[in-house]
Amino acid sequence: MTRVDARGLRCPWPALRAARALREGAPIEILADDPAAARELAALAGAQGLDFKVIYDNRYHIGPVTS
Repeated sequence: MTRVDARGLRCPWPALRAARALREGAPIEILADDPAAARELAALAGAQGLDFKVIYDNRYHIGPVTS
């Protein structure tokens, strides 16, 4: 799993960094403290057909859809 540290960055930068990391094909964990990050990251995951989860405040997971 790849970890993306986007703390201190304003949107759309956390989503852009996440999109770049997703090119590797592995699930990613994103650290982002911008209030808009969850919405942007969820949209990114949905657009790519991936699952988005909030692990806890400011920590998110994007990866393959699980049943």
